[in-house]
Amino acid sequence: MKVKKGWLAIQVGLEEEEDGGIQKIVIPISYLYHPLLQKLLDKAHDVYGYHVDGPLKLPCSVDDFLHIRWRIEKEPNRSHHHQHTMKNIHKHLPNTLSFHSC
Repeated sequence: MKVKKGWLAIQVGLEEEEDGGIQKIVIPISYLYHPLLQKLLDKAHDVYGYHVDGPLKLPCSVDDFLHIRWRIEKEPNRSHHHQHTMKNIHKHLPNTLSFHSC
């Protein structure tokens, strides 16, 4: 998969998912600074560790990731992501969103 400069290919999904399994998705690198994605990166560290061969894997369902991406994209001023702290993450997460580990 060829990726444009400033973008990153990631792998999302859970092997046990019936309706999609694992998908490769391309996101802007700037999304990695958003608190919602930072929460997923922390979870990925817990599940996979830092030294994983291959693409960046995020341990959440495809639907959950698409919802997170939608939330990031709908924010009116995405340049303020650096000002958020990890304490503010829970304000952004809907109660129904869950992070699964493999």
